[in-house]
Amino acid sequence: MLEVEELSVGYLGDDVVHGVTLTVAPGEAVAVIGSNGAGKTTLFRGICGLLTASHGRVTFDGEDVSGQPAHKISRRGLAFVPAERHLFPGMTVKENLALGAYPGRPDPATMDFVLSLFPQLADRLSQHAGTMSGGEQQMVAVGRALVSRPRLLLLDEPTTGLAPKLAKAAYEALATLRSEGLTLLLAEQQVPLALDLTDRGYVLENGRVQLESSSEELRRNPEVRRAYLGIT
Repeated sequence: MLEVEELSVGYLGDDVVHGVTLTVAPGEAVAVIGSNGAGKTTLFRGICGLLTASHGRVTFDGEDVSGQPAHKISRRGLAFVPAERHLFPGMTVKENLALGAYPGRPDPATMDFVLSLFPQLADRLSQHAGTMSGGEQQMVAVGRALVSRPRLLLLDEPTTGLAPKLAKAAYEALATLRSEGLTLLLAEQQVPLALDLTDRGYVLENGRVQLESSSEELRRNPEVRRAYLGIT
């Protein structure tokens, strides 16, 4: 479904990500793990068209989308949930969710699914998004992406700013999405949660892939255990 080949991307002509290659097959859940500053966010922005790559290619569903603007890539079925969430704080929850279907109208069945996935939102549709907690805002951000009915969902640090209990709840929702057949690619510093959810993972350091393996093998890898799991 997604093929990233030798992608280099950065800011103002200075690459942060260098020659990254990764793949995500239909129905897979794949993690990109790494410390803060490893290049995860830059990589994801390059994949979804928010940054223009200096080198390499991104292929989605067999089509080269390199250099295409983000809104065109999104309409092909690739939805991105940034760590910053980028909600409209003065708009209601319902209005923020509806923007996921722009320029069309939300599909009622899809909205019902989102509200069944995040029942806390059902009673708060008229509440302004800016008055919600971090965990609730994350639900809105993911829900807005789902309203677009994506085939591939990219999530950048979905547990940013969340307490451990809320982080666990967020991953329970992602597990539900995976069971529904949605393909997932996520960047995460909460490595145990990410490896429990995913099939495979890539370790990103200084903008380069240092290791690629199954999630179970990464969990057993001594370097990963020491650096990211706090186990010696």
